Amino acid sequence: MSAVFTLDDLKRILLEGAGADEGVDLDGDILDTDFEELGYESLALLETGGRIEREWGITLDDSALTDAATPRALIETVNAHLALSAA
Repeated sequence: MSAVFTLDDLKRILLEGAGADEGVDLDGDILDTDFEELGYESLALLETGGRIEREWGITLDDSALTDAATPRALIETVNAHLALSAA
């Protein structure tokens, strides 16, 4: 596992936890697409957050997940938490 959380990590966790809606291409340019447009509602994001926490050994508060409306924002949040835990 790398020390940086990437888009590939996020896509894998999203697919493992909630799958993907038909017609949603996670291999496209999704960094700035709202999670809702990608078919992931709040419950799916909570599951995703739990999986990230367990796999990466960090704790994300609920606001970190609700404030991160896009994959880019969530990746940045996770990497900020990883940097704090490494310090």
